[in-house]
Amino acid sequence: MCRGVFALVSRARPLGLMDTILVVDDSPTIRRMVRAALGSLDGVTFREAGSGLHAIEVLGMEPVQVVVLDLNMPDMHGLDVIRFLRSHDRYRDLPVIVLTTRGDESSRHAALDAGASAYLTKPFMPSALLSSVRELLDARLPRGR
Repeated sequence: MCRGVFALVSRARPLGLMDTILVVDDSPTIRRMVRAALGSLDGVTFREAGSGLHAIEVLGMEPVQVVVLDLNMPDMHGLDVIRFLRSHDRYRDLPVIVLTTRGDESSRHAALDAGASAYLTKPFMPSALLSSVRELLDARLPRGR
């Protein structure tokens, strides 16, 4: 029973293991804001990409546990990034949180249909982003026996 309570409180992880969150947005300011919003997470490191193509490059070089992704970027639209990820076995189950200025229902449905795990709009509430990331990270942890 103690183990279950500890896992709920601290997302108990083996020592030395870190989760990596990839923040993908063409705005350096938004990338900083996302990192600040998620700064209270323990055992997390961040990688950043300023474009969809750069994000795919980063993903090919190191494991990432969650992606926070803008839709409107100059070189590759976020929906195309999601479609790329879902078309490869290695990334099929990688959680992707869309964080975009597009608040219309058709954009939301398109992102979720493409395989986004969550959809948030800018300006965003830091607590909503933090909650979404925590939920997706916790969902990957093995449950107590």
